[in-house]
Amino acid sequence: MTDRHHLLVHGGTFAAVGDGGDISGVRGGSSPDGLFVRDARHLSRWQLTVDGAVPEALTPVAAGDTARCVLVPRGGRNEPPAYTLFREQAVAEGSFVEALRVTSNRPTATTVRIAVTADADFTDQFELRSDHRTYAKTGVVRQRQVLDDGVEFSYRRGEWWSRTTVTSEPAPDGVEETGTGARRLVWTLDLEPHGSAELALRVAARPHGATQEPRVPVSPAAAGEQLLALEDEFAQGVPFPTGWPELAAACARGLSDLAVLQVPATGPDGEELRVPAAGVPWFLTLLGRDALLTSLFALPYRPGLAAATLPALAATQAVEAGAGAVAQPGKIVHEVRHGELAHFGQVPYGRYYGSVDATPLFLVLLGAYTEQTGDPALARRLEPNARAAVGWMLDHGGLTSRGYLVYRADGGGLANQNWKDSPGAICSADGSRPTGPVMAAGAQGYAYDALRRTAQLARTVWDDEVYAALLEQAAADLRDRFQRDFWMSEHAFPALALDGDGRHVDALASDAGHLLWSGLLDKEYGELVGRRLLEPDFFSGWGVRTLAAGQPAYHPLSYHRGSVWPHDNALITLGLARYGLHDEARTVAHGLVDAATAAGHRLPEVIAGYGRDTHAQPVPYPHACVRESRSAAAPLALLAAVGGA
Repeated sequence: MTDRHHLLVHGGTFAAVGDGGDISGVRGGSSPDGLFVRDARHLSRWQLTVDGAVPEALTPVAAGDTARCVLVPRGGRNEPPAYTLFREQAVAEGSFVEALRVTSNRPTATTVRIAVTADADFTDQFELRSDHRTYAKTGVVRQRQVLDDGVEFSYRRGEWWSRTTVTSEPAPDGVEETGTGARRLVWTLDLEPHGSAELALRVAARPHGATQEPRVPVSPAAAGEQLLALEDEFAQGVPFPTGWPELAAACARGLSDLAVLQVPATGPDGEELRVPAAGVPWFLTLLGRDALLTSLFALPYRPGLAAATLPALAATQAVEAGAGAVAQPGKIVHEVRHGELAHFGQVPYGRYYGSVDATPLFLVLLGAYTEQTGDPALARRLEPNARAAVGWMLDHGGLTSRGYLVYRADGGGLANQNWKDSPGAICSADGSRPTGPVMAAGAQGYAYDALRRTAQLARTVWDDEVYAALLEQAAADLRDRFQRDFWMSEHAFPALALDGDGRHVDALASDAGHLLWSGLLDKEYGELVGRRLLEPDFFSGWGVRTLAAGQPAYHPLSYHRGSVWPHDNALITLGLARYGLHDEARTVAHGLVDAATAAGHRLPEVIAGYGRDTHAQPVPYPHACVRESRSAAAPLALLAAVGGA
C-alpha cells in the first residue's frame, strides 16, 4: 500500500495503523486505517501524545504479525529526547492490544503526561471507499460511557447495536472530552532517573450479531504467540521443495497468511466453520469465487479448507429468485457481508449472487475434493446442493437456452460477473465494451469441468448412471460449441467473450489460460494458446498479463486490463502442465516466485504489468490487497504444477 498503513490480521479482525502505531480515522484512499470487525470500524482514532505533543517515529512499524515501533519527542540535535517510547500492538479475534513502555533518558526524577485519544465511529466499510457514495442513517444514537478503567463507545440504529470498550492497566487518571466525540485517556507517570513505566491497553469489539464476548489477550506478546502457533500448525506436513528454496519460502509465507485469513461461517446444519476470506483490507469476508479457488489451490496439502468452504457455500446457496441480490435457485453466493449497510439493505451484498462462475467452481471443488481425499461423505451430504447448482447452470445460467453461461450487468451491483469484475474488464482489443448479455470464456471452461466432475460423482457416489450420461453429453456439446464459436482463426486464440449477438469480444486476454486448466480446448488448440501466452506481449517476466500489451485497451496499471494477477497465473501454470507444456509452466512459475521473493516471499493480489526487461523489480499495483487468499495459495498451486523444478 502506498499510504503507509500496516496491517495486523487475525481471522475476521484486522487493524491498519500508521508508522507510529496511530489510527487517524482517515476516509478514502487505498486503505482506511482503524480496527475493523465484521465490516465495521470499531476504532477510528487511536492517537498517542506525550506532554501534549505527538512523538515521531525513530523506528517505524515494520511488516509482521505484531506492530512494534520506537518513538521519541520531537526535537533537534542539541536537544536530545527526554523520553523514549516503545510501542507494541497486535490483534486477536474481536480485539486489539497495546503495550506501551515509557523510559526516561534523564538522570533525575521526572514526570511525564501520556494521553491516548480514542474514538469508535462504527462506520461501515462501504462508506470508506473512494466511490463518493453517501448513505442515509436515521435514528442513530451514539453514547460514550466512562468506566473505572477506561471508556465504552456504543452505537444504536434501530435493532442494530455495536460497542467498543477501551480499558487499561493501570487505569487512566482521567477520561477527558475532546469536543469531537472522541475521549482522551490520560496518565501522569512519575519516573525515576532513567526509569520506566508501562501501560497495557486493551480494546474489545462487540459487533452487532456477535454471539460471544471477545477473548482479549493479556498482551501483544500473548496475541503474537497465538498467531505463531496457528501459523505453525497450518504449515505442518506440507512437503516444501528442498531444491527450490524461494518456492519453499513463498509456500511457507502463503500458508501463514492463509492461517490468519480464515473467518467464521456456518454450515447447513448450523455447524461452525472457518473458511478462507478473500483478503484485506476490503474483503475480509466470504467471497464464493475466492474461497473456492483458494481451496482448490490448497487441496493437495490442506483439504480442510475445501471441507469447510463447500458446506459454508451450500448453506448460503440461493433457493429462490431475488432481483436485488441477483439470486436464482441453485446459484452459489458471490459475497457475504455482515455490516450495517447490508443489514438495512442499503447495499446488496448481505448475500449477493452476482457471479457467473462461483456455481460451476463449487461443483469443480466438490468433485476434486472427493477425488483427492477418496472420501465420498461430503459429496453424499451435498448431493441436493450439487444437483441444484447443475440445475442453475442449465436453466437460469443459460447453458440450455443460450448454449453458454451468461450474465447481464447488475445496475445495483457488479457490471461484470466473471473473475475480471471491474467495469471495463470485458472489452474488445480497442477498449470498447459489449452491451447486453455477456458470455465470458473462462466461465465456459469452469462449466465444462463442472459437468464432467459432477457426472463422475453421479456415477461413483450417487449411483445415477442416467444423470451421469446426461451431464457428460452436455459437457461434450459445450466443448464442441465453444471451439466453433469462440475461436478467432485470425489470431489462433479464443475470444475473451461473446456479446449478446454472438460476436467476438476480441481482446487477447489471459482468461484463455483458464481454458487449459479446465481442459476445454482440444490438444492442438491448447498447445497454441499455451505457447502464445508466453510471447513477450503477454508474459511480463513476472507473469502473464491479464491483457496482452500492444492492444489499445492495454494499460499496465489497470486492474484487469494489463496487470499481472498471481492467482490467474497459478491457474495458467496448472493448465500449461495439464497440456504437457512443462517448460512454459516452469517459466511462469519462476516469474511468479521471483516476484514473491522481491516482496518478502509474499504475493500480493495483483502487480503492475510493466516488463521485467525494463523494470528490475516488480512494480506494485497501487490498490492491491496486501494479503489475499488466492495469492497466498498460489505458490501451492505452482508446487502442484511443477514440483520443485
